Amino acid sequence: MRTLVGDLVAYRIGQAMSGTLGKRLYDALQQSIQEGTLAPGTRLPASRDLAAELEVSRNTVIAAYEQLQSEGYLKTRKGSGTFISDRLPEPDMPVGEERLDGAQNTSGQLTLSRRGEQLLSRSGASQRQWGAFMPGVPDVRHFPHKTWQKIVRRLNARLPVELLSYSQHGGYAPLQHALVDYLRVARSVRCTTDQILITSGTHQSLDLLAKMLFNPGDRVWVEEPGYWGHRSVLEINGLQTVPVTVDDDGMQLPSTGEVTVPPGLICVTPSHQYPTGSVMGLERRKALLMQAKAWGSLIVEDDYDSEFRYGENPISSLQGLDASDSVIYLGTFSKTLYPGLRTSYMVVPKPLAERLKIAHSELYRGGYGITQLTLAEFIREGHYAAHVRQMRQLYSRRREALVEVICRELGPEFIGQNSNAGLHLILALPETVDDVALSRLLEQQEVWTRPLSVYYQAEAKRRGLILGYACVDEAAMAETFMPIVRCLKSQNSACAGKF
Repeated sequence: MRTLVGDLVAYRIGQAMSGTLGKRLYDALQQSIQEGTLAPGTRLPASRDLAAELEVSRNTVIAAYEQLQSEGYLKTRKGSGTFISDRLPEPDMPVGEERLDGAQNTSGQLTLSRRGEQLLSRSGASQRQWGAFMPGVPDVRHFPHKTWQKIVRRLNARLPVELLSYSQHGGYAPLQHALVDYLRVARSVRCTTDQILITSGTHQSLDLLAKMLFNPGDRVWVEEPGYWGHRSVLEINGLQTVPVTVDDDGMQLPSTGEVTVPPGLICVTPSHQYPTGSVMGLERRKALLMQAKAWGSLIVEDDYDSEFRYGENPISSLQGLDASDSVIYLGTFSKTLYPGLRTSYMVVPKPLAERLKIAHSELYRGGYGITQLTLAEFIREGHYAAHVRQMRQLYSRRREALVEVICRELGPEFIGQNSNAGLHLILALPETVDDVALSRLLEQQEVWTRPLSVYYQAEAKRRGLILGYACVDEAAMAETFMPIVRCLKSQNSACAGKF
C-alpha cells in the first residue's frame, strides 16, 4: 500500500524528463521539501518501505536520504526514523531573482480590500467561545446527546441516499414541516412550508438577503447599540448601515417627515434587543410595520433567543402581525441547542421564497441532510420542546444567582437591564470606567466578557460589560464573579465611591 509521500515522489519522478533514477528521486524529495509540500517535522517512510513502494533498489533510496541529510534537509532520530529538518537550508536562487515572501511583497496583491479591512477593524468575534461569562453561548453540557444519537442511529438504518447529496428547495421537507408547526404555536409566526429556507446560521441568512435583495450603497437601519454581526455582514456586502437609537421600547422610530432617504431594510431584534434586552411594545411594532409598508422597506426580524423568557410568556413575533409581506423572520437553533449545529432558518414572503431558495443553492450548496432530518424528528417527538423547558428553568436560576451576587457585591445600580430574559445581562459601569480595558484585564484571569461600548457604531453612550450567565453553575456564580469585583475595586479613581 503506497503512502502519501510515496505517491508524491512517484508522481514527481515520473514527471522528470532526464537524469538517473537516483538523481530524479533526490530532486523530487528536495523540491517537495523546499516548496513546503513536505513540511518540517514530517516523518519519511523507512528506506526499505519507500523502495518497495517505488519498486526501486533500497540502495537508491538510502543514497538519496544520505545526500539530503548531509545538506541539512533531513535528520534521523534513533529508534524513530527519518524526518524533515525543522530548520531548512536556504535554497539557491538564480541570479537576478528576488525572494518572494509575505514580508517583502510590495505588489499590493496580498492586501485586503477596504471592506475587508473595515470588517476586521470592527470584528466582535472572539477566539474563546465558551466559559464564564461568554455572552450568547448556551450550556451545551446539558444537550441530550443520548436522545439525539438514538435518533441518528435509527435514521442511519434506513437512510435515504439523497440525504448524502446537496439539498435542494431550501432544505429538507421534514424539517420545514416541523418548523411550520412549531413556529405557529410557539412564536405566532404565520407561514407555510414553501416559505421556510434552512441556512447554516443567521449570518448566512443575512448574507443571502443582502446579496439578493439590495444593491451596494443601499441604506439599512440597524439598532444602536446593536449586534456587531449584523453590521459586519451588511457592510461587507457594500450596504450603508445607519445606526438608529434603541431605548427601553426598542428601536426609536423617527417621524416620516424626518426621513429624507427611507431605508431599504430595517434590521431589528424586537423580542429581546441585543444587547440591551429591551422589548419592542405592540404600539411601536405596529408603527414600524406601517412605516415599512409606506416606504416599501423590508424588515429583518432576528428572533435569536425568544424562547428564554422567565416568569412570563414569550413575546409574539413581529412577523405574525405583518399583513403586507414586509417581514423576513430569522430563527436559529444555536441558542436553544448548541452553536456548532450551524442550523438556522428564514421565513420569507411567498413572492421571494422560490428565488431565494434557488439563490441559496447557487451560492452555498446546502447540505447537512442527516442533521436536518434528525432535528425534524427531535422536534416532532417532543424532545425539543422538553429541552427548551428544562433549559429555561436552568437559565432562570442562573440569572437570579448572578443578579443576587451583583446586588450584594456592587449594588443594584450595577444591573444595567430590566428584561427578565435571554442568556446575558449588562453590568452597568460608571462612565469613567474603560469597559474595553476592563474586559481585556479580565481575559488575563480567564473571565470572558464583552464591553458594551463596542456595540455602538457611533459614539458609545453607555459603558458596561455583557455577562453571559448560561454556562456558569449557580453554586459557582459568586466565586466566578469575584474577579470582576476585584478588577473594579482596582479602578479606584472610577469606582472609589461605589465600595
